[in-house]
Formats: sequence, structure tokens, C-alpha cells
Amino acid sequence: MARSRICVDPRRQRGAVLLLLLAVASTVFAALLISAFGGNTLERAREQRTLAVLAEATDALVGFAATHGRLPRPAISATDGRERDTPCTDEAACSGFLPWVTLAVDGADSWGKRLRYSVTPRYTAAPIQRLFSVATKRVQTRDGNGALRYEAGYTECLVYTQCAPAVVYSQGRDNLGTNTAGLPQANGSVNNTDEQGNDVATTGFIRRPASTDPAVPGGPFDDLVVYISLDTLYERMAAARVLP
Repeated sequence: MARSRICVDPRRQRGAVLLLLLAVASTVFAALLISAFGGNTLERAREQRTLAVLAEATDALVGFAATHGRLPRPAISATDGRERDTPCTDEAACSGFLPWVTLAVDGADSWGKRLRYSVTPRYTAAPIQRLFSVATKRVQTRDGNGALRYEAGYTECLVYTQCAPAVVYSQGRDNLGTNTAGLPQANGSVNNTDEQGNDVATTGFIRRPASTDPAVPGGPFDDLVVYISLDTLYERMAAARVLP
């Protein structure tokens, strides 16, 4: 039996090889783009998600106050998100982790770290007497020259120069913080003084643009800090008729 011969057009072969080479080149180029820009895009997305979680947390805190006539105390621990039972005796006792279970919100940022929370002790006990209560949380930022200036509060918090009643923050991707398993995260920098300050702060916090430059004032920084405005808190509580 005579064998049939299949003739392949050399031009088609060359075309197929060219298409294969183009596909490989496109894949390599896409991989390079992902390597160059994908990480930044992913980090931006994580940052935006964390900011959304922080916004939800502050809204839940104000909602809690409108219902209970006070702000909640910090969580029992990094693994138990219920509000502490014992009253805060001082600023340090009222600084810890967001009570995410009590508030029914997400208690971690996009990097798997627990959200931090610091609240003025007087604002965790009802009723809050607004004519006598002093909010004690100060938030500073840095200007273009690196000098600190107040964004919320003053050097001294008084009845007529009020500060903020509470601060919530994420410690960002790098350096410090506590993961959801309750394990402290290492500090990978030596001159990130602003981050180190936030890690142990009870009344004074820093909020500024992120930086990886160790030479800038305050050093590398990626914390995300938000605070509750005293006016906003009082307005919501007054509307709910829980503010004397």
C-alpha cells in the first residue's frame, strides 16, 4: 500500500514558530511587569483595604458610644477580641488592641496584624460629662521640613483645648506589631523612631506619609493612624440622647 505524504508549507511552519516566540516573549514581558509594578499595586490595594477597615472601626466605636453612653475598653488580648471587663486605671491600661468581637468588625489589617486602640479612660465610663471630661489623645504629623506639628490636640489637653478621645491604628506591613496569633513582630529597622514611638504610645501618636528612607526625620514609616473627633463623638451621642 502506498503511503500518503503530508506536505507542510514551510511558510506555515515559520509562522507557527513566530507565534510561539511572540507568546513566550509576551509571557516574559508580563512577568517582568508584574515583578516591577505588581508588588506596588498589591501593597496599595492592601493599604486601601486597611484604611477601609480602620474607617469601619471608628464608625463602630462611635456607634457603640451612641448605644452605651461610653467608648469601649481595649480587647482582652490579641487573641480575644472581647472588651476587657475591668475599668481602665490609667492611659496605659486603656491602650491595647481594638475590641473587634465586641464591635463586630474586622480586628486585623491586610498584613495580618491586630489593630491597635488607645482610648481616654474617662470616656470608657458612662455617663460622660462633657463639661468636665478631657480627651487626652494627641496626633502629630511632620511638615515638609520634618518638623512635628499637631494634627489633633495640643501640647496640653484641657477642657477648653480638647484633644481626641481615641486613636485606632495599623502598624503597617513592616516592623513591629502583633499578629492574629498573638505573636509580637520583630522590628527590622534601627532608626524608625516614629514607628517605635507609636508602638509604646499611650497619649501621643504620629501620623505621616509612608517612607522607606532611613534618612528622613522619624525614619522609615508605614503606620496607618486614624482618630475619633471629639465633636463627631459628641454629636452622635447627643443625637442618641446618651450624653448629659
